[in-house]
This record gives sequence, structure tokens and C-alpha cells, in this order.
Amino acid sequence: MSQVADHHGHGVTGVLPDEPERATLEGRNKVLGFWLFLGGETVLFGTLFAAYISLRQQINGGPSGAELFDLRLVAIATLLLLTSSLTSVFAIQAMHIQKSAAKIQLWLGVTVLLGLAFLGLEIYEFMHYVHEGHKFNTSAFSTSFYSLVGFHGAHVAFGILWITLIILQLSKKGLTVVTAPKVYVASLYWHFIDVVWVFIFTVVYLMGKVG
Repeated sequence: MSQVADHHGHGVTGVLPDEPERATLEGRNKVLGFWLFLGGETVLFGTLFAAYISLRQQINGGPSGAELFDLRLVAIATLLLLTSSLTSVFAIQAMHIQKSAAKIQLWLGVTVLLGLAFLGLEIYEFMHYVHEGHKFNTSAFSTSFYSLVGFHGAHVAFGILWITLIILQLSKKGLTVVTAPKVYVASLYWHFIDVVWVFIFTVVYLMGKVG
């Protein structure tokens, strides 16, 4: 099949397969390898969750989660991140159905903007907590909180940078069997950090509010 890309970012001049990310052995290996990578990431986050759950009552005289957490702010952040997961799905649909690099770039760009808005709210949240005396070394609870939520925030920041670089590559090389696996695995990564956030929202914030 033809794999000639439109380097202006408007799609492809030839015909790509229905799943271009798996059209080559290299692409399939990238997808498989990334699933294995996500398995390792799951173990890391599982360890941080276990540490947080065991230490969340150890406040050492500092503020508790029930005193700190504002569920309205966290709900807005959650909505932003879950919506960004939906826009990344639209990007994959644009790759599979329309095979349009321009539309992939559009939806990935919206994903990046939503991710930036999420990070902005998280930074604001952390600054508020520090002002309330909830610093990294205040207690075992604060250390485990910032380790877990901050580690996730770092993943979001990395995902934003990664997707931005993919958008730039699509603008230069278009949609090909080389760029398609990169779009696909970046979307997998973004879904992963969204799923992790759902657990953080439940375990950290909801459980923190009810004690």
C-alpha cells in the first residue's frame, strides 16, 4: 500500500491501512513494548497508592485531608482530564477513519490545552495547601500525598511535552506508518494517566473527605 504523506499536515496522498500503527513489524513491536512499559508504571503507582493508604492518617499535627481538600476544584480538574482523554480518542478516530494528519493535530492540540489547564489547577491547589501548612515534610500524610499526586502530575507534564512533539512531527512528516505508532502509544499513555487520576480522585480526595 502507498505510505506517501502530505507534508503540509492535511492527511495522506496515498492509501494507508485501517490500523497504520500496526502496519509494520516495528509498529507492532512499539505497541507491545509500550503495553509492557505501562505494566511497570502500574506497579510504581500501586506502590505509591499503598504507601499513601497506610500513611494517610499520620498527620503529625498538620491539617488533614478533610480540612484541606476542595472537591469542587478537584472535580473541575477531573472533568478537564477526562475530557482530554475523549479528545485523544477523537485523534485516534481521525487516524483510523479519516486518516487526516490535520485533524489528528487538532484533537491532540485540544488534549494538550486541557492537560495544561489541569496542571494549572494542580499547581494552584498545591500552593494553597502549602499556605495552609501542608508542606512536603509536614507529616507522613503530606509526604505520601505529594509523592503520589505529584508523581502523577509529572506524568501529565511529560505527556503534554510528548504529544506536543508528536504534533510537530506530524506537521513535518504527515501521517505515515512511522508516525502512526507514535500517535497511538501517546494516546495509550494519556489514557493510562487519566485512569490513574480516577483512582487518585477516589482514594485520595473522596476517601480523604469522608475520613
